[in-house]
Amino acid sequence: MKVSVVDLASLHAQIRDEIDEAVDRVISKGRYVLDSEVEAFEEEFGSYVNARYCIGVGNGTEALALSLHASGVKPGSEVVVPTNTCSPTWLAIVLAGAVPVPIDPDPVTMTLDPLLLEDAITGATSAVVPVHLYGMPANLGTIQEICAPHEIAVVDDAAQAHGAIYQSRRIGGICNATAWSFYPTKNLGAIGDGGAITTDDEGIAQAVRSLRNYGWHRGIPYVSYEIGWNSRLDELQAAILRVKLRHLDEWNARRSAIASKYSGSIRVPGIGLPVEPPWATSVWHQYVIRCSSRRDALQAWLKKGGVETLVHYPMSPALQPFAERYHPASHLSQVGRRLSTEVLSLPIGWHLTDEAVDYVIDLLNSFEDKA
Repeated sequence: MKVSVVDLASLHAQIRDEIDEAVDRVISKGRYVLDSEVEAFEEEFGSYVNARYCIGVGNGTEALALSLHASGVKPGSEVVVPTNTCSPTWLAIVLAGAVPVPIDPDPVTMTLDPLLLEDAITGATSAVVPVHLYGMPANLGTIQEICAPHEIAVVDDAAQAHGAIYQSRRIGGICNATAWSFYPTKNLGAIGDGGAITTDDEGIAQAVRSLRNYGWHRGIPYVSYEIGWNSRLDELQAAILRVKLRHLDEWNARRSAIASKYSGSIRVPGIGLPVEPPWATSVWHQYVIRCSSRRDALQAWLKKGGVETLVHYPMSPALQPFAERYHPASHLSQVGRRLSTEVLSLPIGWHLTDEAVDYVIDLLNSFEDKA
């Protein structure tokens, strides 16, 4: 049996008629940038995550950079960020003109560890970026409690957390601003790039609306009041995202069911399974196991059996060439180094049948016996 990590073609085939109708609607209107579809999606997604404001932008990296800029992050200031995330999180901080300050994740949740946050804060710290990695919410309440006395903004990276819940609230309206990606493989993905920022702060919302569109505002086109960007969610992607948003809870429920089956059935010595803390409801963007040894051998075993897996992520941003100017790679702690050698993402998503899930589990559980 062949089991892929993702299969967007089969996912879209299920809703093809709805997507075709949405695309035809946009093409027939002949208005493709910042029109009614973007406005409707902003209203619908903002309502979904219980945020007062939603602003569609070009992609997730720009969503985070614009969020930081609008939240008051100044050039040369410091932004605390976890060591284990995809490099765009760090790149967005750099694009905002700030300096990334790495701290280790909690070894259980693999999200930013609040116990290490206080020591990372200096007089130059302007923001903290918790990352809801793999769809697992970071401990936002504790992070906010630490940041509040210092008047430090909390801007969360929710690129993998569409629909995730912290305590009783959906991610998206809890922090100063929340950055979203709609890259095609996300739980809520466009057919191309796309992003958004959600916030309850009117000032941040107004700033982002101006910044995403050349610095125009006050209803006056062709006048740039500030140095703005060209970062706009287009009408076609917004129309498609509106369709997919209607299915998101169903798709997330399927991911949760698969994750529950994995967690209840995988029995391989030396493999650690992901854990949901009591304050979090993950949307399982990835189901990531940890292999204390022989990760590469396990991945090869699964590949031989037809099961595709991925490593998210093979190299910490702190070790990548662009980061050397900010922090020497030698500063990366053992936790950050170890994760990149241990993590392995199993297939998860709406495209998996029950038979495929059982096959993955059986193949995994046979590893020690036959590898």
